[in-house]
Amino acid sequence: MKRLKRFYISSSIIVLFFALGGIEAEAGCQGKFVNPITDICWSCLFPITIGGINVTGGREDTPNPHTLICACPRPPIPFPVPGIPISFWEPVRLVDVTRTPYCLVNMGGIKIANQGGEAKGSGSVARGSGNNRALKHSFYQVHWYVYPVIYWLELLVDFICIEKNGFDIAYLTELDPFWNDDETSFIINPEAILFANPIAQAACAADCVAASSGFSLDALFWCGGCQGSLYPFSGSISAHVGGVQGSLLATQRMIAKLHREFLLWGYMGKEAFCSKYPMPIIRKTQYKTQMVYPIPSTKGCQPLGRSEMLWGSGKEFPYKGEDFGYLIWRKRSCCLL
Repeated sequence: MKRLKRFYISSSIIVLFFALGGIEAEAGCQGKFVNPITDICWSCLFPITIGGINVTGGREDTPNPHTLICACPRPPIPFPVPGIPISFWEPVRLVDVTRTPYCLVNMGGIKIANQGGEAKGSGSVARGSGNNRALKHSFYQVHWYVYPVIYWLELLVDFICIEKNGFDIAYLTELDPFWNDDETSFIINPEAILFANPIAQAACAADCVAASSGFSLDALFWCGGCQGSLYPFSGSISAHVGGVQGSLLATQRMIAKLHREFLLWGYMGKEAFCSKYPMPIIRKTQYKTQMVYPIPSTKGCQPLGRSEMLWGSGKEFPYKGEDFGYLIWRKRSCCLL
């Protein structure tokens, strides 16, 4: 458990670092630290496939490469070393979705003090105006954490296929002008203009149906399943149904945005046997989400786009239940040497 101890030490150092810069006690900032024992759905690791054969059983899964042998370079050996293909789901990232700028939900609900005055990008949920008063819209900030919890807990000792990184707060959308303005975000997603029409959006109904019965459709990369449209890559939710729906859509947009910026890569399929590969357009089937705040969903993980109507019931409530935390599970295919 040495790595878990190092995680708590490193996270404490980060909190102390923020404290030196100032932390505001604010009623709007709520949260808690994730308990890796009780708050994580460990059954989401399964199924595990070896050589394309399911050896564990488990939940829904994406197609896996059906090959018994793989080979990858392993310096200083001058030729590819044969290995065994293995595929599994790995918890690797943690996400805050909050309406309070600089509120670190998964860091215990602390708020980084804004030394430059009033924080920009405050979130909200409000009704539209004029003929659109029946529709709600919202805005959320998102924080992205590096969180390879399997490595810290030493569940798979010396397993070459798991991510081996330290805890880190990797991305704050408060500092990103693209996230805080729809027009500015057009710079990194100019194709959004192609999908801003009723025909393209109507196709998202099929994506919702597919996600609710299995996985969403990668071909419909502009759709966020039952949550709405993945475009634009910003925090503005134009059709807000509820906090769970809005926060899930913000999470999906964040993942899509990081892929577009080459900060997230591909880890599934034969292409990933030896190393990760560029994936500028998100493959939604590579990810599942699990709520860890305000109420951990320890009985299952949800593919991107799946309807939240059943499992999300009662997960949003006033005061402490208006911000959200999610654990991101990533499909990993690897050549086990």
